[in-house]
Amino acid sequence: MSDNSAGGDSNTGDGTSGNSQGGAGTQQQTTVLNYMLTNKIEAALWLTRIFTVVCSFLFIFPILGGNPYGFYQRALISNAATSALRLHQRLPNFQFSREFFALLFLEDSCHYLMFSLIFMNGYPITMAVIPVFLFALLHACNYTKNVLNVMGPESMQFIRKLIEKLQVQQTNILRFIACTEIFIMPAIIFMMFVGKCSFFLPIIYYRFLSLRYSSRRNPYCRTLFTEMRMTVEHFTAMPNCPGVIRGACLKAIAIISRLAPQLPQ
Repeated sequence: MSDNSAGGDSNTGDGTSGNSQGGAGTQQQTTVLNYMLTNKIEAALWLTRIFTVVCSFLFIFPILGGNPYGFYQRALISNAATSALRLHQRLPNFQFSREFFALLFLEDSCHYLMFSLIFMNGYPITMAVIPVFLFALLHACNYTKNVLNVMGPESMQFIRKLIEKLQVQQTNILRFIACTEIFIMPAIIFMMFVGKCSFFLPIIYYRFLSLRYSSRRNPYCRTLFTEMRMTVEHFTAMPNCPGVIRGACLKAIAIISRLAPQLPQ
């Protein structure tokens, strides 16, 4: 009798523990859902960024087989949707005026909406997916950390550690994004000569690059241009640098400096 009673008590305890864990899990889900519903645009941005990350990864690493061009397009379309939503947050009241469009082109979200539209229907360029992928990953991690905080300070420690490691490298990632944006230009010029893109693509991309150079919130493109110029000037000043290379480098610096947009005061 005593053994049966003990067994019965043990089963009851397991059932109670299971119910309490299930109730806690349901409560966590409800709390997270309520948090997302309090700011639906931020939640929508999180979802579009995660979708961008997944599609970009599947384009770069086609582990599912099939035609990777579909994932390339989906990544850029999702990034365009993210940029449009972000623009709606930053400039909610649309006005058909010169002043409004001047403000619009100052926004980084407008730059990346333009970036997605430039490459969306053209020949797939892996370099074009890298900035989209990394920006989406960085911003998605920020919101994911907020969701984990809502779930509880001890929830999903493995994901928390990954996010922390990524955030420690944020400056290096932003510099790498800016470097990729710059080197896309010579890549598409080469593609133009081999017939894989339109003659107008470098002209349109130059406009995007000039907007990134003038960005108020992200100075990394401007910083990378300055650092590369200083590196080339240091190289050409060396005594063993051939005269032909020195002259070509100095001419290239002069041309790029003339093309650089004037920064607003």
